[in-house]
Amino acid sequence: MKLTISPRTPNPRRVTMFIAEKGITGIEEVALDLMAGQHRDPAFLAKNPLGRVPVLELADGRVLTETRAICTYLEGLQPQPNLMGEGFEERAFIEMADRRVELHLFSAAANWVRHGHPALVALENPQFPDFATAQAGKLRETAQWLDQVLASQPYIAGERFTIADITAFCALEFARGLMKYRPGAEGLQHLQAYRDRIAERPSAQAK
Repeated sequence: MKLTISPRTPNPRRVTMFIAEKGITGIEEVALDLMAGQHRDPAFLAKNPLGRVPVLELADGRVLTETRAICTYLEGLQPQPNLMGEGFEERAFIEMADRRVELHLFSAAANWVRHGHPALVALENPQFPDFATAQAGKLRETAQWLDQVLASQPYIAGERFTIADITAFCALEFARGLMKYRPGAEGLQHLQAYRDRIAERPSAQAK
């Protein structure tokens, strides 16, 4: 299999972190330079017409795009350690947690960065600074809620590490790296402690 990524971007990082947690080996990584426009190359667009990463090419030539779909495939390929739920009930609650952080934390972080950081004008043109400010506010609202959640449980979905934690961590790291966001600096000590704990996992070193 071949995985096309772009270094330092959050969705590919979700997949590489998932792979690292699974201990899956043998997947070739191909890096695209988004700032140089390599995602608009006709050869890449033939694989993903939307021009987005990550892209997983299977051994039989089929192509999977979309982070969650790629992770679902990898979970089926190597079920343990389980990251998406054992049985339909746990899967449903983990998916709920993952979707919440994806829609309300991850998306807000991505929009804040893409519309608020001048270096990304090549990827988001035109940028809308007012939208970036609004998305920063949405991220902070979600972060406050997560801080309360993490006051009573160790992980986003409950008592164990799951895909929801990968999504949340990658969102926090994206905002941390480019927008200098630190939950602890805003009084969210539970969320900060959680981020710091996840950062110590070996999979967090997979960029």
